[in-house]
Amino acid sequence: MKHTISVLVENKFGVLSRVSGLFSGRGFNIESLSVGETIDPAVSLMTIITSGDDRIVEQITKQLNKLIDIIKVVDFMEIDHVERELVLIKVSPRKTDKAEFLKIAEIFRGRIIDSGTQTFTVEITGDEKKIAAFIELIKPYGIKEFVRTGKVAIAREGLKKK
Repeated sequence: MKHTISVLVENKFGVLSRVSGLFSGRGFNIESLSVGETIDPAVSLMTIITSGDDRIVEQITKQLNKLIDIIKVVDFMEIDHVERELVLIKVSPRKTDKAEFLKIAEIFRGRIIDSGTQTFTVEITGDEKKIAAFIELIKPYGIKEFVRTGKVAIAREGLKKK
């Protein structure tokens, strides 16, 4: 089962290395990792996606809490939350398909952020299912490049248990 783990850390040299080392040293895989500063530039937030049963993820969170520079660890599987990720996709549709491609992007609330003579670059944000559906629909239009962020997540108001 996939788990989304939020790790609030001190924004110091080597913290990311220690966190990733904890995962690799114990044979756990990081499927996705997103890191960025918070409102306080001395603090960063890591959003880590990993797979495992509840026992494995509990072990991961306990080990994370033991690391220095870790402020707080939250497994979002236990909390009502929202998740999003961002995808930038460069597509090269044939001239006859451009209008149809643009309509699909509009349906998925995609934004064209760059346009050239041969390509469009579209930005899509959403949950994993929305992004997967969009990618499947536009494959016939000629995907030239594709970049994807990791998930980011935030608790809903009140930190309600699921």
